[in-house]
Amino acid sequence: MLVHLQTLNLAQNTFNSIELPLGFGKLAELRYLNLSNSGFSGQIPLDFSNLTRLVTLDLSSAFYSSLKLENPNLEKLIHSYTYLRELYLDGVNISAKGYNWCNAVSSYIPNLRVLSLSNTYLTGPFDSSLRKLQFLSVIRLDGNTFSSNFAEFFADFSDLSVLTLSSCNLSGVVPKKLFQIKSLEIIDLSGNRYLRGYLPEFDNNGGSLRNLLLSYTNFSGNLPESLGNLKMLANFDLRGCGFSGMIPGSIKNLSRLIYLDLSQNWFIGSVPSFSLSENLTVINIHGNRLTGKISTGSSSHWKGLKNLNFLDLSDNSIGGEIPSSLFALPVLKVLYLSNNSFSGSLNISSYSSSLEVLQLNMNNLEGSIPRFLFGLENLSSLSLASNRFSGFLELTDLHNLKNLVNLDLSYNNISVRVSEKVPISSLLPRLGSLMLASCRMNKLPLLKNQSSLMMLDLSDNELNGEIPNWIWEVGNGFLRFLNLSNNRFSLLQEPYSFGNLDYLDLHTNTLRGQIPLPPPTAVFFSIANNRIFGNITSSFCNARRIQMLDLSSNSLHGRIPSCLTENTFMRALNLSRNKLGGRIPDSIGKMQQLESLDLSFNGLGGEIPKQIVELRFLSFLNLSYNHLVGKIPQGGRIQTFPASSFVGNKGLCGFPLANKSCSDVGAPPFTHIRGRAGKFRY
Repeated sequence: MLVHLQTLNLAQNTFNSIELPLGFGKLAELRYLNLSNSGFSGQIPLDFSNLTRLVTLDLSSAFYSSLKLENPNLEKLIHSYTYLRELYLDGVNISAKGYNWCNAVSSYIPNLRVLSLSNTYLTGPFDSSLRKLQFLSVIRLDGNTFSSNFAEFFADFSDLSVLTLSSCNLSGVVPKKLFQIKSLEIIDLSGNRYLRGYLPEFDNNGGSLRNLLLSYTNFSGNLPESLGNLKMLANFDLRGCGFSGMIPGSIKNLSRLIYLDLSQNWFIGSVPSFSLSENLTVINIHGNRLTGKISTGSSSHWKGLKNLNFLDLSDNSIGGEIPSSLFALPVLKVLYLSNNSFSGSLNISSYSSSLEVLQLNMNNLEGSIPRFLFGLENLSSLSLASNRFSGFLELTDLHNLKNLVNLDLSYNNISVRVSEKVPISSLLPRLGSLMLASCRMNKLPLLKNQSSLMMLDLSDNELNGEIPNWIWEVGNGFLRFLNLSNNRFSLLQEPYSFGNLDYLDLHTNTLRGQIPLPPPTAVFFSIANNRIFGNITSSFCNARRIQMLDLSSNSLHGRIPSCLTENTFMRALNLSRNKLGGRIPDSIGKMQQLESLDLSFNGLGGEIPKQIVELRFLSFLNLSYNHLVGKIPQGGRIQTFPASSFVGNKGLCGFPLANKSCSDVGAPPFTHIRGRAGKFRY
């Protein structure tokens, strides 16, 4: 008979969000009930409280759960659970305040060993009544918004083996003795930005700690040399904290280490050896202040890491040569060494083909592009930008890299040669980002059929003639970023349509003709320093999302349309060095996000609108060399700008223009001024 059932496990089923049915309360002999991840929904029935002999109750869900505890609430559910030792309600909507849930648990189930209530909409603060639960071994409360101080009494649970409180909006100080509990195996306090603390000294026996996870907290101080005593440590994550000092050399003794993340801290000194940690799969130390070299005579730092698949040392100041042994690691897939001071050439004779991501940009590497790179058939992302590589590179050399999605060779001393007969789609069919800025190119690569391209940068080259109209169709509508600036293009081939570009930069060419309209989806649009003429029409205002607009150093005339200065997304507007006339629109005050405004060297007249003082974020302003008159408005950010922002307007007066009394200034004749080419300030 089912009424005598003592164990019932329906976990990992799919009941398609049907409501949890009545009837479980009749199984009065149940000791173990597991309905986890089964897809039940709705209110947990009151008859569950009849299961008074339960030792383990698991109604948890690892994903979205629509189970809730309203009537009965948590207190009514558990008030008869005298024998309960393990309670798992993760994902159930309990919605209880600190005093209520803490007192309910501590009063009715005093012998509880496992308390797992992650993502249950609990709030704080923690009530001291939880101290009664002296048998607690596992506490999981992740994802609740306690918004309170860390409960120091957690460090008094002598049998504690698991404590996870990630992303709970905790603050205060974590006592050092918490980390010294001998039975502690897992501690996860990550994602609590205001939670402070320091790591203690660890004694010789090292305890049982396997997972130490403190990422994105405000923990700080030095790592103790005794860290090496944590012989059982497998996962160590201090990402985004405030730790400083040197990484202790004893870290090499953590032979069971699998995952290590010390990124985004303030560590100094050199990278320690990890040669004894053969189980390591991830090493992430990016974003610190590490120096020294990682290459030794035998490169023994890296040779034993047969399981390493992710290594990130980027954003440090590490120098010397890159050891060849890194490229021979048998399962390494991701290697980030960018933004360091690595130098020398890459003379690699033995390498693994497992690499999928290689980022070497922003170093001092030199010599020709290493030929071994062309044999990395699994490579999906390659960046060699901003180094000192030299020589010639034929794009056809990349024909084996069929999986390549991102390629960046910008800002070296190389000359990239393009075949007009070989379409890039036949070489790199999956290419999504192609960055070849400053590569001494004099021909456009044949990208006409590149169906997945989203980003293209061919700026600072020697490209000339017409910009072909097929370029706007690259990526079959997926192209979002295009930079053709600092070339010698003279025309836009008709007919053309800019498509759905978010970013379009054509500045510093010799483009001539009527002013083109920005794409309606544009966030950034620049045609500065060309030979464009015409009026800025109200059609410009169709680009409603635009944040940075630069039309400077052309031959534009007419008035500034008022709708342009009603854009609430605009952060930078540069219309300087044109032939614009009329007044600055009063609607300028609506540009509440504006940070940079340059209208200098035009023929603008009238008074500066008083609404300009409403621009709270304005950090750069240039209205010089126009025909503006009257008193400079006072208040807001305007008072922070120097006189150079207003000079060349003979009819202007008032602070910050020295020795100009507004009563002494008359309106000058209204003429146009044309100035020299300038730069977009933002």
